Amino acid sequence: MILLTRRAEFSASHFYWIDALPEAENQRLFGKCANRNGHGHNYTLEVTVEGEIDAVSGFVVDLKQLKELMAREVVDIYDHRHLNLEIPDFKQTVPTTENIAIAIWNRLEAGVRSLGARLHRVRVYEMADLFADYYGER
Repeated sequence: MILLTRRAEFSASHFYWIDALPEAENQRLFGKCANRNGHGHNYTLEVTVEGEIDAVSGFVVDLKQLKELMAREVVDIYDHRHLNLEIPDFKQTVPTTENIAIAIWNRLEAGVRSLGARLHRVRVYEMADLFADYYGER
């Protein structure tokens, strides 16, 4: 078994807010990130797949197909979007770095399986010094 990681980037805006809480509590919990106008990030996504190396190709997965899957299921959908307002994944979920990683896992897991591998990890960098790793339900 070997691990292979592919990287992609997208830019998106978001804010942190829970509708069921009063404004004062949202402000206390989320500070300036509760600004309903939102703010943006240049996200970096790393998708790590695991599997056996194909004896003929030498690959775990077809790299072009993995890149296309990431583009179709994540980058093309999230890039230059307001996550809270435009992406159904975050209509009821605060788009924290952690929740973005989980949503991306859910978008990619079946597609990676169809490529003949298993999804091992989704890592989302919100900033160079802040990232979340998700390894699925273990």
